[in-house]
Amino acid sequence: MRVLVIKTSSLGDVIHTLPALTDAARVFDGIRFDWLVEESFAEVPGWHPAVDRVIPVAVRRWRKHPIQAWRSGEWQQCKKQLSEQTYDAVIDAQCLLKSAWFCRYVNGPSYGYDKTSAREPLASRFYDHPITVAKEQPAVERTRQLFALALGYPLPETRGTYGLDLCSGLNPLSNPEKQVLLLHGTTWASKHWPEAYWIELAKKLIGDGYRVMLPWGSSEERLRAEKIANITGADVLPKMSLTELAQALSSAAGCVSVDTGLGHLAAAVGVPTVSLFGATNASLTGFYGENQLPLQSEFACSPCMRRECRFEKSGEAYPPCYEQLPPERVFEKLVGMMAGRVAV
Repeated sequence: MRVLVIKTSSLGDVIHTLPALTDAARVFDGIRFDWLVEESFAEVPGWHPAVDRVIPVAVRRWRKHPIQAWRSGEWQQCKKQLSEQTYDAVIDAQCLLKSAWFCRYVNGPSYGYDKTSAREPLASRFYDHPITVAKEQPAVERTRQLFALALGYPLPETRGTYGLDLCSGLNPLSNPEKQVLLLHGTTWASKHWPEAYWIELAKKLIGDGYRVMLPWGSSEERLRAEKIANITGADVLPKMSLTELAQALSSAAGCVSVDTGLGHLAAAVGVPTVSLFGATNASLTGFYGENQLPLQSEFACSPCMRRECRFEKSGEAYPPCYEQLPPERVFEKLVGMMAGRVAV
């Protein structure tokens, strides 16, 4: 059996799809997957041993420069790649108009959420077989149910597993059992843990004998990492590929993360992680996997699901929902997890 998976973005959403492949591979001996994914996340599907071919797309870039994309021939090449193979099933695990549109160019029956299940109901019109999957549940479980219903097998009752096959040769950490990664970068302003809190947490960890590592992906994140490092003595990691960062996370002692795609990567490799949720809902978008401890603020308006906090900034604890998640609490939970004292 050969299946095309359409899941283009974002990083967390791509990672959420991996356990569904593991489920299917355990049921169907020899099942193989191709995967259509945004070019910036093209490394991720290849980590799963059941994936044969990764087809990168550049929807984000094409939208910004449509004429250039057309003239370059990238769009035509993408359509050609999609039409080369006949599939037993095409599963759109994104279920947005931008992903459903690709089903028009693929040979094979298409599956996706129906109009009551998809975030963009119009996307369901592109599928040969729209499927009902309840919305109010973790994204990983929704995707596992979609695959099970599309391919016709009973959903396993056990927790999903990512089944990653990462190259063990990539390991940038020299003494992993004493190193902690702090994933401080995220997109929404409302999801940022206060910078002063990162500084205090780094000081506590370093004082307890840990080496604190600060990855970054943008110039803004690099500047924040450098500021934290200059004050605390933490180390700023060099620019890393997703595979290199996955290796660093998988061999670290622990991790602290805001609600960000890299946090889902930490969950996928199983590193003990304390995750911080203020504006967003840990029960729906929390990190899925073993050794994961989400801390959800119980502030009056949390989770508000707003990109910008509606309160005016006052003091170092901003957004104010993070006052309930101070560095002392995060430090105690993380150290307890790494020592096996805190149940998750």
